[in-house]
Amino acid sequence: MGKEARGVWGHLSDGDCEGKLLWEFPKLIFRGAHRGIYQGHALRYIKVEGNDLVLNDGTRFELEPGEADKWLHAILNPPGRLDKLGVKPGQTVVVLALEDEEFLEELSTRVEPVEAEEDIDLLFLGVEDLADFDQLEDLIGGLGPKGAIWIVAQKGKGAPLKDTEILAAARGQGLVDTKVCSFSKTHSALRFVKRKAGPPAASKPVEDDAGFDDEI
Repeated sequence: MGKEARGVWGHLSDGDCEGKLLWEFPKLIFRGAHRGIYQGHALRYIKVEGNDLVLNDGTRFELEPGEADKWLHAILNPPGRLDKLGVKPGQTVVVLALEDEEFLEELSTRVEPVEAEEDIDLLFLGVEDLADFDQLEDLIGGLGPKGAIWIVAQKGKGAPLKDTEILAAARGQGLVDTKVCSFSKTHSALRFVKRKAGPPAASKPVEDDAGFDDEI
């Protein structure tokens, strides 16, 4: 969902230099002899002048012809929750034990969740204790070739399950964690896929720019 461009001329307060420009929501990042990270108010009045992407403090980045407008559109239209969760029209989506009316209403604008036991593209599972993981074995069998399970759990100090407990329980069922993002102000979502055949690899902690406490 981000963007990257090399060979960009940056005109920064520290001076001019060539470097790499990245858009990694919510940050615009420039890396060269001079560096800069811009977000929030710094991007509020961002605009295009010719081939330049111009910030409200006068900082500008020279892009290839026709690219500045694309960057502006990407920055002004950041990914929403469904985009971060990978929900696409036409997918087979199943929602279990997740009573979040706001999410269900939002989901219905892109795809209607169904009751399915096979070829599932995305399965959203709400969990509150370790006993909820007992059903994972059966659920995993219903995933399609590229299917994934999003485990949605309460976050914060008062959460009944710790991140490490969720990861251990899912990994114990043969799942591999691939992403984590904020699901709502109170819940986080962890994405898991079936482990590929072959020798088991050492498991690593989940990392994601959003983080467990990032809000959409």
